[in-house]
Amino acid sequence: MLARLEKLPQLSELRPGNLRAVPRKLRILYNRAFMLRYLTAGESHGEALVAYISGLPAGIPVDQAFVDRELWRRQQGYGRGGRMKIERDTAHILSGVRHGKTIGSPIAIQLENRDWKNWQESLPVGAGDADKHKRVSSPRPGHADLAGALKYNFPEARYVLERASARESAARVAIGALAKLFLRELGLEVLSHVVTTGSVSVQGEVPWEKIRALHHQQNDREEVLLNCADPDAEQRMKAEVDKVLKTGDSLGGIFEVVAHNVPPGLGTYAQWDERLDALLAAAVMSLQAVKAVEIGSGVAAAFSPGSAVHDEIGYTGTAGFTAFSRSHNNAGGIEGGVSNGEEIRVRGYLKPISTLRRPLQSVDFSTREPVKAAYERSDVCVVPAAGVAAEAMVALTLARCALEKFGGDSMLETLRNFEGYRQQLKNY
Repeated sequence: MLARLEKLPQLSELRPGNLRAVPRKLRILYNRAFMLRYLTAGESHGEALVAYISGLPAGIPVDQAFVDRELWRRQQGYGRGGRMKIERDTAHILSGVRHGKTIGSPIAIQLENRDWKNWQESLPVGAGDADKHKRVSSPRPGHADLAGALKYNFPEARYVLERASARESAARVAIGALAKLFLRELGLEVLSHVVTTGSVSVQGEVPWEKIRALHHQQNDREEVLLNCADPDAEQRMKAEVDKVLKTGDSLGGIFEVVAHNVPPGLGTYAQWDERLDALLAAAVMSLQAVKAVEIGSGVAAAFSPGSAVHDEIGYTGTAGFTAFSRSHNNAGGIEGGVSNGEEIRVRGYLKPISTLRRPLQSVDFSTREPVKAAYERSDVCVVPAAGVAAEAMVALTLARCALEKFGGDSMLETLRNFEGYRQQLKNY
């Protein structure tokens, strides 16, 4: 054994490229291989965005109109910038779907960037003309500009902006729509609404029926204002956006994603990286400009006694996943890292957009002299759009957990396993 250990590479020799030199049994792998895998590629002003998802069962009906409608929803909201007048996102499915259904193989989706025609000479794949390059000469406070330039040793922030941009979230919405279609087969739904914009907030918990009605109303409209379930509060939110529009500022807020009809048992307390609340928090926090995530009434709970926080348990004997009931849902549908059968409620706290028409103080990358931060066409308020992107991330996370629990290479097999589990819950 000692002779085998002596043959292992020294710590100083370990690099990502030669990790395979270490026997698998001796590696510590914190990131386990998930059944459902997904990633995106593309730049804000590149030719296209590409999304990839692998692991969805065969046989899921894919509604192209639904996917495109989800992309449309992400582009909506009062306070969006000029880019939304250029783009009309449509999912071009390249693989993994045939005759209107998933076929079990990886799905690749392309989203055309119509703005690319205005950037081909500025951001060519080849060497191009350096004089036509559009530099981001001073980093914007609150953006990835400076941190990214330092990390990748860029002389300015153009390439940082291109990938760090929230334009990337469109690709996530596309594959999130597929995750929603999968969850729909299990009877699960995921929607969002805006809780706060600026200083205006909706008071109390908004019930699922009201959120769903809001969504159905939007299906008949050509635009979405601020995706708030309270019409009066929505008008006051609009007035808040109007204020910052006049001053060249930007505005943040809070959105809430609600997952309805989620069975108990998704996620686990067995390992830290398998807890459902941890997975959801990471998924929502990964969205551009999200600076905090809350599960249920997590923030208020920190200032309250336990007797006012924990959801008392009853036994009703009525139908549902189980006959157990809760007096409230302060836990947001998750206890101990496991879904408990209540609605899952996740809130994302969105900072104001970091690109301001009235720029903040910064420093020139070249001269190191004080200057105003760079400005590019941008939004003023994106809270409704961020909520749609967060729906996608919540749906992808729940789909991943559902597949790990129920498995299945085909939708028929997954549904059979799911139904067996439902019966187990009813017999408990």
